[in-house]
Amino acid sequence: MDVTIRSGPDYQVRIIERPGRWMATDDLGSVSRDLRQVAARTLDHGSLTYGVFSGDSENLEDVIITLVRRRDGMPIAFNALTVMNVDTAPRPMDVLHLGLVMVDPDERSKNLSWVLYGLTCFLIFFRRQFRPIWISNVTQVPAVVGMVSEMFSDVWPDPRGGRRSLNHVLLARLILARHRSVFGVGDDAVFDEERFVITNAYTGGSDDLKKTWGDAPKHRDDQFNRFCADQLDYDRGDDVIQLGKMDLVAMRGYLAREVPKTAIVGLLVTAGLVALRRIVLPVTYWSDSSTRWSILRPARARGK
Repeated sequence: MDVTIRSGPDYQVRIIERPGRWMATDDLGSVSRDLRQVAARTLDHGSLTYGVFSGDSENLEDVIITLVRRRDGMPIAFNALTVMNVDTAPRPMDVLHLGLVMVDPDERSKNLSWVLYGLTCFLIFFRRQFRPIWISNVTQVPAVVGMVSEMFSDVWPDPRGGRRSLNHVLLARLILARHRSVFGVGDDAVFDEERFVITNAYTGGSDDLKKTWGDAPKHRDDQFNRFCADQLDYDRGDDVIQLGKMDLVAMRGYLAREVPKTAIVGLLVTAGLVALRRIVLPVTYWSDSSTRWSILRPARARGK
């Protein structure tokens, strides 16, 4: 998936799926420079050393980048979502980790949350023929905890209530056991299963993302702020891990509450094109028995 859509008159959004697997080296370097440019505007000091900032193209093989530019071409925000293949029984399944989100300080409060947190999940859900897909989120920011709780289904923990299921526990165990590098959590961090809190979480490459309570953006609903203040030790550097789903209920709520009314038509057209690629290309491949497509060889050589 490599699609570009407009977000209002001022912004352009590009979604690039797994660029490390197909994008040319020069183009990959250009994308990485855009991400670093946004990060340089966002971080007051220090630099990130993990994931998409490591300089290793292998770290972009399972990443889906949502990059937002102003009309003049200046990159101003991104989300680096990671597709984690989690070894669940009876068969492995993909979990979308919402990943690292950065927004230029001058562009905050511009209604970009629907793009950065839900857009890619929505398009993937649409392409999967509306089959639910699990998402994960690791954060210490109350505004993000609230946003995830409101945008997705079956989220745990959710300060408003909800129920912790066995699936939540098993998925969290597997993610913390085998995928810590995705969100920069070190081996010495401890996972508290009762609270779904990762203690001492900023020792695995994400050190410069650690925030004080005063610096962490707050949510408009104070119950999310109280939850984070009560559950997380900001001096030590704790994170909450949330698990939820993008499903039909979440999709309906996303379209009704999050997406601006002026963007809904363009979003649905883009979703249709993304889904169509999954239909048109396989049909084209299988209909032409005389042409080789990748590993698929023609039954008979042309002209015989």
